[in-house]
Amino acid sequence: MLRNLRLNFFLLSFLILLAPLSSYAKKAPDSFARLAEALSPSVVNISTTTIIEDRKNNLPTFPPGSPFEEFFKQFQEPNQSKRRAQSLGSGFIIDKKGYIITNNHVIDNAEKIMVILHDDKSFEAEVVGKDPKTDVALLKINPKNTILKAVKFGNSNDLRVGDWVMAIGNPFGFGGTVTAGIVSARGRNIGGSYDDYIQTDASINRGNSGGPLFDMNGNVVGINTAIFSQSGGSVGIGFAVSSNLAKQVSDQLRKYGRTKRGWLGVLIQQITKEIADSLQLKNTNGALVSSATENGPAYKAGIKSGDIILKFNGIKIESMNELPKVVASTPVGESVKVEIWREGKIKTLTVILGELELAENNNLINNNPKKGKTKSFPRIGFEIKQLDDQDIQKYKIKEYTKGIIISKVKKNSKAFKSGLREGMIIVRVGQAEVSDLSIISNAIEKAKKQKR
Repeated sequence: MLRNLRLNFFLLSFLILLAPLSSYAKKAPDSFARLAEALSPSVVNISTTTIIEDRKNNLPTFPPGSPFEEFFKQFQEPNQSKRRAQSLGSGFIIDKKGYIITNNHVIDNAEKIMVILHDDKSFEAEVVGKDPKTDVALLKINPKNTILKAVKFGNSNDLRVGDWVMAIGNPFGFGGTVTAGIVSARGRNIGGSYDDYIQTDASINRGNSGGPLFDMNGNVVGINTAIFSQSGGSVGIGFAVSSNLAKQVSDQLRKYGRTKRGWLGVLIQQITKEIADSLQLKNTNGALVSSATENGPAYKAGIKSGDIILKFNGIKIESMNELPKVVASTPVGESVKVEIWREGKIKTLTVILGELELAENNNLINNNPKKGKTKSFPRIGFEIKQLDDQDIQKYKIKEYTKGIIISKVKKNSKAFKSGLREGMIIVRVGQAEVSDLSIISNAIEKAKKQKR
């Protein structure tokens, strides 16, 4: 009797433990056939034609420094031959009026874009707008008497790792190909400032680019964009632009013909454990401000070099990579609260966002400084100078065009062993923005006195 009671109690406890798990788990679909049949008419094949110029020179070549080199340069007129190159990609219809989304790299520099529907009807498309930063492009066709079937965007934030997803596209020119898998990861960054990729193991190959990634409700949760592969074929690591980001960009392209991103006007860096320790921070959350663009939105609001942005518009900034995406998705001209940490205290400032594209066009993001003298620190083993145009060209500097550059580093010196190298730019020392050589000199002298 007692044994049976113990056994029953054990089984009851086991069932109670299983109950919460079963409420979260979703049954794997028996088949994707109905979903594929319903969604395939909304997926299109995209064929592009690009003109490529081959430059050939029939004149002889000479070794550098040859007396004939300069003589023959005046006669060099390279022969130009043009050839047409065709490529294939995918896309999907988001409006019955003929609006189609694809990847920017699918149609970039194309002379002619043809959209082929599931029933082999083809239409020439025009580019409404494109955004290289997120690799999203919006096309428009005139469907005439053809009835188009559009799909809807889903909320990619609702996706969970392990959820089933389905991809439809045009891999290697085989149109209407369906593959399925699960969400392997979310929020992947593969090199861009605004990356928000869904990682999936659904097979994605060449030609799938621009095609949709669907959830099990038939909503678009991503645009299949890239794969990680050493062979060029699918190895189960594919990336899709999240639908929330794609919808935001496509809405702007449709309305303005271009993107309008929010602009804060700061250069930021990741907070490492070493930086956190030096600033007496409890964790590495937030984005450290290296500098604020003069007369930019952050500068006008009072944000300074050395500030740590903890929250933007009420959104907690866990790491540096999150801030550009949050700022970009905020409407231009909006007044937002920015919570910062400065000298051990939390402050809240109000920033009126500018427009990133206007700032880029007006060269407001990178301001070139004036030339300065050099300063050497022989005991530490390096030399610095104020950054100028010559340095920018020499070291191919694109972002940090303001500050002090390391012009020399003595091998096996303290500076070398600490990781300093020629061409590196010093934009901040401690919490002080570096705009002059004296700031670094004073910081080093202060550290010597404090035996740091």
